Amino acid sequence: MSRGSAARVALLWVAFLAVHVAIAVMGWLYPSQPMGDVVLVYEPWSAAALSGGPIVGVTETWVYPQLALLPMLAAKLLAAPLVGALGVSSAYLVAWALLVTALDAWAFAVLVGRSASRPRRRGAWFWVAALLLLGPIALYRIDAVTVPFAVVGGLWLSRRPAVAAALLTIGAWIKIWPGALLAAAIVAATTRMRMLLTAAAVTAMIIGALLVLGADSEIFGFLTEQTGRGLQIEAVAATPFLWLAVAGAARIEYSFDILTFQIDAPGAEAVGAVLTPLMLVLVIALAAIGARAAMRGASFSRLLPPLALSLIVTLIVLNKVGSPQFQTWLIAPVLLWLVWDRARATTPAVIVLALCGLTCLVYPLSYDALLRAEPLPVLVLTARNALLVVLLLVGIRALVRVPAHRSSTIKE
Repeated sequence: MSRGSAARVALLWVAFLAVHVAIAVMGWLYPSQPMGDVVLVYEPWSAAALSGGPIVGVTETWVYPQLALLPMLAAKLLAAPLVGALGVSSAYLVAWALLVTALDAWAFAVLVGRSASRPRRRGAWFWVAALLLLGPIALYRIDAVTVPFAVVGGLWLSRRPAVAAALLTIGAWIKIWPGALLAAAIVAATTRMRMLLTAAAVTAMIIGALLVLGADSEIFGFLTEQTGRGLQIEAVAATPFLWLAVAGAARIEYSFDILTFQIDAPGAEAVGAVLTPLMLVLVIALAAIGARAAMRGASFSRLLPPLALSLIVTLIVLNKVGSPQFQTWLIAPVLLWLVWDRARATTPAVIVLALCGLTCLVYPLSYDALLRAEPLPVLVLTARNALLVVLLLVGIRALVRVPAHRSSTIKE
């Protein structure tokens, strides 16, 4: 490795560590409790499981897939030596930040290697910038644990498809969205059968372990637990109702059942009811477009990124929930796109960075004002949601333009 390459890799690592420290500290300084889920929800769940109490996803139905409990338990164990000096809550927060940083470091090391190529350096800088712009929400949510699994799984899809499929399946059993990246890979790759079998085997092992632990109807509770929830205020489809709230014709109410703010307005329930069917229709349509391109011989490196991004953005745009951490889902597909096909990835990358910045402005920086339905934060959120729709259109446009040819070599 040349001295110049070593310096560039070292600079990337300095930026990576500096940004993780910065967003970890931001969590303590920013308003609206951006670390709230970690200390108010994850820590009690893990404490109950370790003390003989209820085990979410096993003894009671849970909103997350069951493997989401493992990083929560890991943080609880990491926090144990720190409790005496910091107290339970602070120790758990520090342990969580260290856990996510360690997982990100694993993925970052896979990405940049010892002498990162220019495309991989580009992807690394994009990741660092996205984290910094999104702020503490990029660290203090369970979604942050899935990002490194998606990055490594995505990078290994071509050369280690079975391992990649295993990692993405594990990620999907933590938070569902990495399953969209896996689905895109199965559609786009010639090794789809190997990936399908691997994903099925990993899923079977997880379900088998849950059955041994005593779970039964709880196993797939994460698919049904939130079906009756209302329209969250940050969801894309909630945008018109927020403006009604600004005008005094709608209300923002807190749901103690699912711990989130929802819209109470005529028509909101009906809009929420059609979102999931629309999501399924669009996901099937996108998969069909991708399958057709794959059958015509489309390059894996050209087909996978826009297909994966379109599927993932669909999960966000047509969701009754609009949680700020959903923006972390966009990092992996755009990073892969930058590594494999920079010319067509620049526009999506710029949009995602803008989305991260706008999201941080909404939550946590102006969230209190948003809950009061003040015009400025509603305007910022409207811009964020409109940009999500633009990103979906950009992804679909790139997907339908993928050319048919037989080369499937990934060039960096």
